[in-house]
Amino acid sequence: MLALLAPLLVTAWLGGADGLAAVKHFPPGLLALMLLVAFLCWNLNAARLRLMLDGRAGRLGQRGALGIELASKFALCATPGGSGGPATLLMLLARRGLPASRGAAVFLLDQGCDLLFFLCMLSGVVAYSLLAETSWPHQSLIQVALVALALVAIGASLALGCLTRLLRSPATPRPRWLSGYRRRWLARRLLRCRQALGATLALPTTTLLAVLVLTTAHWLLRYSLLYLAVIGAGGSIDWLWTFLTQMLAMAASQFSFLPGGAGAAELGVGGLLLPMLGAEQAAAAVLVWRLVSYHLYLAAGAPMFLLLACRRHLSLSPCR
Repeated sequence: MLALLAPLLVTAWLGGADGLAAVKHFPPGLLALMLLVAFLCWNLNAARLRLMLDGRAGRLGQRGALGIELASKFALCATPGGSGGPATLLMLLARRGLPASRGAAVFLLDQGCDLLFFLCMLSGVVAYSLLAETSWPHQSLIQVALVALALVAIGASLALGCLTRLLRSPATPRPRWLSGYRRRWLARRLLRCRQALGATLALPTTTLLAVLVLTTAHWLLRYSLLYLAVIGAGGSIDWLWTFLTQMLAMAASQFSFLPGGAGAAELGVGGLLLPMLGAEQAAAAVLVWRLVSYHLYLAAGAPMFLLLACRRHLSLSPCR
């Protein structure tokens, strides 16, 4: 309930009654466009999942892939830190005959494409902010974000490449609960996941390029939602700044214990918009953006999640 009410609470705190009044005057046509963009984003992700699976999870059409996308994104938005999203995705893929190691490889490829996109975009934004005359506030945040994202990419690559070797090494210190048997078991699982990732990366070049194109289109569209919300609220900001605002705010939202980073995401976006917008405009933009980018995922994904969960329960029922 706190996660659901957070946008309203932040809007009331940022803009008060004027912010809520600005929401009432939001153009319906622009709101419909935002809903259409969100729908396109879901289908782009579903198409990307189909390409990454490449038939390894049985015959999967666009409708089935869209169901998996909505259910896993609902679990992502409904759990602290998004912890339920990967678990739901792996479970749904396992029901289609894809082992957990191969499902994890698909998930890692998905995250790797996202990370590559953000590294390229952030590098371009940093170069633009240094070479062009911009009036953006918090310029140092851009450089810090690029360094942090690069460190995450390097750390993930090193962990994937060296963790199994460290686990198998007798000289590596380990906690008491990680016995020799458990360490070998974990090392085998990680090796299988790495091998499956290598097999996934061995897909045809055209398929991998198509995945990257779909990734780029998805994030460009999704991160345009805040820009459209600002326009609807009567503001005027560079699209690149709204992109950075969402990227920084969503990174900060990972430190929130509420599902979907509720509270932290709204405060982060609102705080970065305030220097360039009025309080009521920023509040209205944050509320509409959050309703379309977060609550819509909950509303559309919950029925699909419950449907797939009921199917799994019925398939495991001894009375079947």
